[in-house]
Amino acid sequence: MSDLKSVLGVIGGSGVYEIDGLQNKRWKKVSSSFGEPSDELLFGDLNGQEMVFLPRHGRGHRIPPSEINYRANIDALKRAGVSEIISVSAVGSLKEELKPGMFVIVDQFIDRTFAREKSFFTSGLVAHVSMASPVCNRLGNHIQSAAKSIGIEIVRGGVYIAMEGPQFSSIAESELYRSWGCDVVGMTNMPEAKLAREAEMCYVSVAMVTDYDCWHTEHDNVSVDAMIKVLSANADNARSLVKASSEAIFSDQLSSNCSCKSSLENAIITSLDARDKELVKKLDAVAGRLFN
Repeated sequence: MSDLKSVLGVIGGSGVYEIDGLQNKRWKKVSSSFGEPSDELLFGDLNGQEMVFLPRHGRGHRIPPSEINYRANIDALKRAGVSEIISVSAVGSLKEELKPGMFVIVDQFIDRTFAREKSFFTSGLVAHVSMASPVCNRLGNHIQSAAKSIGIEIVRGGVYIAMEGPQFSSIAESELYRSWGCDVVGMTNMPEAKLAREAEMCYVSVAMVTDYDCWHTEHDNVSVDAMIKVLSANADNARSLVKASSEAIFSDQLSSNCSCKSSLENAIITSLDARDKELVKKLDAVAGRLFN
């Protein structure tokens, strides 16, 4: 793997539907073994290197969090050659010090979603990957350095609790999440991060704080109107952050040996003679290096 170049993929969430500075832009349909991705993929060149962008909710924000085909999205990005993923998403703050407009480089998740396909490995081919450290620390370093260089206020480390949605939290839920020590609440990073790990892709989560959820008595309850106002400014910063961090990501000599890219090593437990041959075919992009 040491001679493979990094291809950066960006999954844009609420408010981030394109990336500035892309040259030779072209939208292209990439088929997946797991159904339809959220949209076509936008290919282009950034700082002289190939980059791929996927709008998580589709252009025009057509798809709610629970109906996103997360498996198809990750599978399509892997088929497009993507090796590193920057995931950008809007979140509510569960801490006083995490103010609307700030960014958080998430490093832990609590998954409270219940209506989503969460693994590529189903009956006939079972695998268990580690999610102890669910994001790529190396990519987090690049994001943090880039934010500092362009003056974006960002916090390194935080617990993201993923709720099913699409409704926002009740006050009781918001207070429960706070009692668990969660920092931000969102609806889309799970199972996205789990699937990226199964696909042996480096993944970093950049959370854009838009509101104080509903726990904060001195702030209005979260609304779409209020979110959009903050998102407009945040989206510009998010695009600047991607552009500023991309050069370091492209030139990172440690990329090819990152442990994220061998996460399936010793993870598959199903014996060779019991493996579902059709599922093995479907996993040609996600886990092909183990089967070829």
